[in-house]
Amino acid sequence: MTTNEPLDGKLPVGALLALAMTGFICIVTETLPAGLQPEIGTGLGVSASLAGQMVTVYALGSLLAAIPLTIATQNWRRRTVLMLTIIGFLVFNSITAISTNYWVTLVARFFAGVSAGLAWSLIAGYARRMVVPKLQGRALAIAMVGTPIALSLGVPLGTWLGGVMGWRMAFALMSALTLVLIAWVLIKVPDYPGQSSSQRMALRQVFISPGVRPVLGVVMTWMLAHNILYTYIAPFVSQAGLTSDVDLVLLVFGLAALGGIGATGRLVDRYLRSAVLASLAIFTAVSALLGLFPHSAVAVYAGVFLWGLSFGGAATLLQTALADSAGKGADVALSMNVVAWNSAIAGGGLIGGVLLGQWGAAVLPWVLIFLLLASLAIAFRARTHGFPQGERRTGQVVLGH
Repeated sequence: MTTNEPLDGKLPVGALLALAMTGFICIVTETLPAGLQPEIGTGLGVSASLAGQMVTVYALGSLLAAIPLTIATQNWRRRTVLMLTIIGFLVFNSITAISTNYWVTLVARFFAGVSAGLAWSLIAGYARRMVVPKLQGRALAIAMVGTPIALSLGVPLGTWLGGVMGWRMAFALMSALTLVLIAWVLIKVPDYPGQSSSQRMALRQVFISPGVRPVLGVVMTWMLAHNILYTYIAPFVSQAGLTSDVDLVLLVFGLAALGGIGATGRLVDRYLRSAVLASLAIFTAVSALLGLFPHSAVAVYAGVFLWGLSFGGAATLLQTALADSAGKGADVALSMNVVAWNSAIAGGGLIGGVLLGQWGAAVLPWVLIFLLLASLAIAFRARTHGFPQGERRTGQVVLGH
């Protein structure tokens, strides 16, 4: 299929779900080693902590590659770029599955992260291009559904399979899924031309576009708060006697996130600003609840459910706002989003670790409140550019709706 024009008023669900599967593979590929560190360490003859660096180098690959590769491939046909990212997962997950050398495995993981960085820069813009402007938010919500599914179901399932069948088989299964995805993309996903030199915007020009910096500011503060708690959820919930139920807590979070992304699909095109402010306000209230009642299992489960609900649509809301603000520079802006998002993941691990070591898990919610209030302030002030009021049309909003 090589149609260049979106179908008026219709959502190409099959094509959008192929993008969702791409995101699913990105997330599961990134996080699999976290649940299989002892097995990987034994298989490669290294410590569990060294095995954990497989996650670190993956994130590093995404951080370093997202912006330069997005700029370098701007004039390439879109499906060609998408296929290259997917083939990258096929090649580097396969190498990970068969490698017996730790350093070869690390290199493969780095380049798998490079593939992910380019994929995340591409998915949102691709989804928006498939539909008319009034459906762009809904299309992006479908394309992003792979993320909460991966976090709630894919990662635990992959970890379980790795434990039962061996960690190498878990990565081999990811390669098998990638083969299915290649066929799916070729059959269902339309192709589009890249941007001509006259259409392309320089990195600095995109960065100074009105609205881009406020959205990136919200990405950094919101995701930093999220990752501080998500990374250290096990020691936090242990205060409520839930040490052995961390998997159930994360399942509640993931299922609630699925509900959140479903609701976001209905709201994003008409109420983007309200949805962002409401999500941040809910997460702030949840942080206060967890801070006041850290020893209550009921409060923890209720808080985690509301947290998941508020987080589920975050990627859709923020990427829609960023792409709208950047206009023709959307792909470059979305590559900045990859850098900001991954920096927040790394920062959450670092800052949360320091807080945990110095003051204990009880302090985490109060730090979250500080970050979320800053995020709310940025989003609230960006009422003209970034998070404007009104219904989205032709990639912008029409005030007064």
